[in-house]
Amino acid sequence: MLILKIGGGRKMNLSGIAGDLASLSGPWIVVHGANAWRDELASALGREKTVITSASGYSSVFSDEPAVELLMMAYAGLQNKRLVAAFQQHGINAVGLSGMDGRVVQGKRNGGIRVKDGERIRVVRDLSGKPETVNTELLNLLLEKGYTPVLTMPLIDEQGVAINSENDDVVALLHQAYRASVIVQLVEAPGFLRDPGDPASVIPWLHPAELAGWEEQSRGRIKRKLHALGRLFQHGSPTVIIADGRREHPVRDALAGQGTLIADRQPPEGSAP
Repeated sequence: MLILKIGGGRKMNLSGIAGDLASLSGPWIVVHGANAWRDELASALGREKTVITSASGYSSVFSDEPAVELLMMAYAGLQNKRLVAAFQQHGINAVGLSGMDGRVVQGKRNGGIRVKDGERIRVVRDLSGKPETVNTELLNLLLEKGYTPVLTMPLIDEQGVAINSENDDVVALLHQAYRASVIVQLVEAPGFLRDPGDPASVIPWLHPAELAGWEEQSRGRIKRKLHALGRLFQHGSPTVIIADGRREHPVRDALAGQGTLIADRQPPEGSAP
């Protein structure tokens, strides 16, 4: 099993990703974002994105009802169907699903997010939450019939309400259910960077035990991403690769060792992970 997470940046090479997957043996589960398209759509509609940072330092988008509607349009609509079309053009019989469809990913809504307001702490409530359960019955039905699930936001909560969440947490939950041997995460960078401003500072290999240290010294969205990466290793020892989704062959290059490998052992120099 390969789990592929495709970041939501504008420059992702969707056709190249689809062509690479078509050259590999399945099964695959795909999870994708669409943050660039959400922000573009929000701007066109005159809506401003609000980012909140919890007291513990994790950043997220404030998800009120209009923000969740943008997810439905940009994530479950535009980008999801772009990906499905790209896969279909390369012979992959993809099925696009938001977490709501068939309750394929159900979450629990946050009771409130503790945020700093000057010297005070206040609680902010919105339509966001954590993924808690995966409808493996539905996913297995698709996988066994040769379909490729392409999953995205929004999720659904215990009351049947659409909520926002983090795709990194969805990937961690899918790995817990399926114990994927390989997890590829495609981003708009050559890999995990020691210096976020220097594309040449790619770290070629990280031991999973190092993730907590990087998380502690990080801020913003990368802090949340590192936390979710650490959770992957609570359920087995997968091979995790963070690689560039803008390349001509994003998945093939990732599997050939281009990017950052997160694994218990460093591969021999020049070898693929």
